[in-house]
Amino acid sequence: MARLPKGDTLPLLRRLWGDWLSPHRGTLAVVLVLIAIVGAATGLYPALIKAAFDAFDSKDTSALAYGPLIVIAVTSVRGFALFGQTVLTNRVVTRVEADMQAALYGHLIESDLAQLGRESPAAFTQRFTTDFAFIKEALTRISTVLLRDVAMLIGLVAALIWMDPVLTLVAAVTVPFVAGPIGRVGKKLRRVSTTTQEQMGATASLISESLAGARIAKTYALEGYLKGRAAEALDEVRRLKMKAANARGRLDPLLEIGGGLAVAAVLMLVGQRVMSGERTVGDFTGYVAALLLAAQPARALGTLNAILQEAAAALHRYFALMDEAPRIREKPGARPLRAGPGEIRFEDVRFRYRADAPALEGIDLVVPAGSTTALVGRSGSGKSSLLNLVPRLYDVTGGRVTIDGQDVRDVTMGSLRAAVAVVSQEVVLFDDTVAANIGFGRPGASQAEIEAAAEAAAAHGFIGRLPEGYRFRVGPAGGRLSGGERQRVSLARAFLKDAPILLLDEATSALDSESEHIVQAALERLMRGRTTLVIAHRLSTVRDAGLIVVMEAGRVAETGTHDALYGAGGAYARLHRFQLSDAAGPSLLTPTES
Repeated sequence: MARLPKGDTLPLLRRLWGDWLSPHRGTLAVVLVLIAIVGAATGLYPALIKAAFDAFDSKDTSALAYGPLIVIAVTSVRGFALFGQTVLTNRVVTRVEADMQAALYGHLIESDLAQLGRESPAAFTQRFTTDFAFIKEALTRISTVLLRDVAMLIGLVAALIWMDPVLTLVAAVTVPFVAGPIGRVGKKLRRVSTTTQEQMGATASLISESLAGARIAKTYALEGYLKGRAAEALDEVRRLKMKAANARGRLDPLLEIGGGLAVAAVLMLVGQRVMSGERTVGDFTGYVAALLLAAQPARALGTLNAILQEAAAALHRYFALMDEAPRIREKPGARPLRAGPGEIRFEDVRFRYRADAPALEGIDLVVPAGSTTALVGRSGSGKSSLLNLVPRLYDVTGGRVTIDGQDVRDVTMGSLRAAVAVVSQEVVLFDDTVAANIGFGRPGASQAEIEAAAEAAAAHGFIGRLPEGYRFRVGPAGGRLSGGERQRVSLARAFLKDAPILLLDEATSALDSESEHIVQAALERLMRGRTTLVIAHRLSTVRDAGLIVVMEAGRVAETGTHDALYGAGGAYARLHRFQLSDAAGPSLLTPTES
């Protein structure tokens, strides 16, 4: 899709039409017909008023019979046309809104982790609410205000020209004096709206972050500090909204004064003509009625520019995000990963999150198929970075990662990730049933297969004690389950997936001793016969590993078995001694990995 210049509204509207509105052109064509009927019916109003007053002035009694019937017929046609136009417009607008939101969500869920990390989940969520409120308002107004009121204005202007073209020209003189300031206000509103939407996203992030960290906030008595930050951010949103409201407020006096000047000039000229006998009272009444009726759509069109500018800012943010292509993409002609024993090789691997922050430098490592390889080292040594390269959550910046001799960048993403199961300390559960959360490991699995996986993960027992068993909803982020229960559900998901390669990222580091014992036993069952790459956290895991890799500052410092490395007295031996001397517990490493 083509990128858009930031200041232009027309390209945004053209793209909106091409990408989202054009599939509904049939419905929109009907809407246009109905709008034309509304405009024509509105244009008849002043003509009917003029004819009625002329008939009354000439004492035509038949006008009392047919006049009201004509008025009822015209207003009925206009009313039904308005109803049909409103229903069809809402149908199109709500469909387009839902489709755009679904497309945005699909784009975000397929984006790289690096892209998603630039904004908080709350800021992204805010785009689905505030930004789309502006877009929906503009779409609705374009059809119900812009098109309808333009049609009404055309009908009324045609009536004005028919009744008195000279007076119509006089009334039109005020238009340029009003249009210029309206355009300047619109440009200012777009700038303010862009800043406001960005500030609202930042404020949503702040509030979400504060509520998620409520436990720490209370422990460290940070309530006052957080309230102050929130109040400051919310006040900035208030200030920006007031700035926009003040800009919009300038439109009313401009439109009011412009309309007043036009009506004053017409009253003076028409009044003189009526008094001199050049025009009838019907002419006067019909013309003034048409002018007053035209004021409403003209006023609406004047304020519409402000709404369009606010929507343009939201559309620019939307299309800018949609245009950002993921960096990690499947190569054209990529082939499925061929099944093999599951050997993983890191060949001169280099990786950095930012240009100034190397995470891995020159990693050469072979992870033997069907065995367990443990990664150990201090926090920030690059263990998690190395793990993330296997399923292509990130791509190497140098070198390559292969599985059974196949570069992970040359195979299809689906086949690669189907071959890898991940269990980490940060358990991800969705607000769905226990069965659904396990079933994500292999979509389409039967209930019996889900229960067998739960049994293998030592989860079947506690699930059976839940109020609804496997149909129990775990709540947002699995909050209705304990830490150990969440971890066992995550393990059951990995058992169900039955992938040949297993990545374990300190899966037991956050558990109490009893839960750790249960989960560790399940992990040992899961690891059998699989190529397992594990970030080692407990000494028992390190001892059982076929190969231990000690990492320091993004490089491999040592490799070997527990006995060989401990006897060498190097980096591993120092870590081992530190663990034994740590009175706080048996942790070899800090829980988090930068």
